[in-house]
Amino acid sequence: MIINYITDNDLYKFTMQYAVVSLFPLSKVRYKFINRGADNFPDGFAARLQDEVNAMSKLRLTDDEYKFMAQKCYYLPPSYLDFLAAYRFDPNEVQISQQGGHLEIAIEGYWYKTILWEVPLMAIISELYFKMTGQPGNPADKNAAVTAKKAELYQKFGIKVADFGTRRRFSLDNHDRVVGVLNDYHNTFVGTSNVYLAMKYDTVPIGTHAHEWFMFHAAQFGYKYANRASLENWVKIYRGDLGIALSDTFTTPVFFRDFDTLFAKLFDGVRHDSGDPLEFADKTIDHYKRLRINPLSKTIVFSDALNPQMVEKITEYCKGKIGMSFGIGTNFTNDVGVKPLNMVIKLSHVLTGDRWTQVVKLSDTPGKHTGNDEIVGRIMAELGI
Repeated sequence: MIINYITDNDLYKFTMQYAVVSLFPLSKVRYKFINRGADNFPDGFAARLQDEVNAMSKLRLTDDEYKFMAQKCYYLPPSYLDFLAAYRFDPNEVQISQQGGHLEIAIEGYWYKTILWEVPLMAIISELYFKMTGQPGNPADKNAAVTAKKAELYQKFGIKVADFGTRRRFSLDNHDRVVGVLNDYHNTFVGTSNVYLAMKYDTVPIGTHAHEWFMFHAAQFGYKYANRASLENWVKIYRGDLGIALSDTFTTPVFFRDFDTLFAKLFDGVRHDSGDPLEFADKTIDHYKRLRINPLSKTIVFSDALNPQMVEKITEYCKGKIGMSFGIGTNFTNDVGVKPLNMVIKLSHVLTGDRWTQVVKLSDTPGKHTGNDEIVGRIMAELGI
């Protein structure tokens, strides 16, 4: 098995799951695999992937995992951890098919159940792809040295970094090695999105919410109210904890229309996940200033396709203007001498009443839009984009 622990997943899936269980326990959704890089998958890939998915049905929260989450994830109540202890993956929710090199994956079911599939499924796809295509990557000692060199640079920059690399990692073994190396750099490394590895290295699990949180609210409440409803419901559940808001589900300018003084003061900051990071920094700083909030009291978490060169550029630009930290994914966990897969699994439909409503994501990078062109165009017009 590639996934051996139910916590080998990103924290934001668990934090969103608790919110979904609390607020939307009857909602049903669909997810879709999107192969942005148009990579060809080898013969027999779907069958091997199905075997891995089937094996995940045996995963359960261990006593050690329960105790760790109770200690570190203080914002998750015992009632949720008891729910998670009883949770089991249901492979019937995942439909996998393959035509030649083209892979199709669809997930459907209750949102509170299906929400945990995305990250481990992508981690399996990535690791299995490199195994089946015979790409071993660089030797372990070289990969460890590469990570150490980056950590030393980030320490020199005087910044805080976290590992966000579960989804497109080369392998769990390499991911484990990366976090192990980073954990020695206590002045710069602040934690990992991966709950299992946070437990193994006794560091902080990091995460809040993802695009699907906002996309679901768009289907339920309309796109004009989606950002506000999403933030209000997040506050309703977490009461000020987990205070980094994702800003680009329907583009940043639309988000800032709703990110008023109340939200801007209550949330600790925002996360950048698409578009030019320096332009985003300017927009964010200007927005806080218009609301008479000192930008240095807030934080931008940069998390889009980062490497040391981009991190240095952002650091120099934002220094003395606004707080900042960095969530680095693929460049940490899949910098081993192979070309990482460019893929996502995104929420595609929400069951509203008796019909399936397609949902879209309108990124600050047009190539990251999801949904068919007709619906994307209609929603952009509705939002004045």
